[in-house]
Amino acid sequence: MKRCKRCGETKPLEQFYKNKTGKDGLRPECKACSGAQKKAWYRKNREAVIAKVIAWQRANQDRYNARMREYRKTHPEAARADHLRRKFDLTLDEYEQMLEQQGGGCAICEDPPNEKISLHIDHEHGTGEIRGLLCVRCNNAIALLRESPDILRRAIRYVSSDAKLRALRPRLERLARDRAQALKAQAA
Repeated sequence: MKRCKRCGETKPLEQFYKNKTGKDGLRPECKACSGAQKKAWYRKNREAVIAKVIAWQRANQDRYNARMREYRKTHPEAARADHLRRKFDLTLDEYEQMLEQQGGGCAICEDPPNEKISLHIDHEHGTGEIRGLLCVRCNNAIALLRESPDILRRAIRYVSSDAKLRALRPRLERLARDRAQALKAQAA
C-alpha cells in the first residue's frame, strides 16, 4: 500500500506507475491523479500539441504513411471505427444498423459487402447528411453523374430508350431496305 502525494488516498501498489528514480520504484501520485493531471495539461495546451503533431507528420510523411498502413493492416476494425467516427461521426454499431435497415447490401444494386470491399457511406456533400450505404460502383456512378437527379433521370431515359432502339434496329433497317428497293423499282 502507498499513499498518493496528490489526492492523499492510500492505494495498492498496482495503482501507481513505475519510476526507476523513486525510492520505492514508483511515482508519488496514483494513476488516476496522473491521468487527471495529463488531461488537464492537454486541455490547456491542445492547440500547441496538435500543431506539433501535424508538423511532425508533414516533416516525416513517409514514416507516418508507413506507420498508418501498418496500423490499418494490423488493426482493421479499429482503423475502420476511427474513420467512421472522424469522417461521419458514426460508430460501428450505427453502421451495422444502417446496413441491416438496407437489407444487408448496397442501397441501389443490393450487392452485399464482402471481405475485400465494404460499403461506402453516401452523403450529401453540401450538408454532410448521410443518405445510405453504397458499393464502390454505385457510389462512383452517382459521383460521375454529379449527384444530379436531372442527369440521373436523363441517364435512365437514355439507357431505357437505347435498349428499345436496339430491339427496333433490325426492323428499321429492313424497312429502309424495302423502301429503297421500292423507290428503285419506281424509277426504273
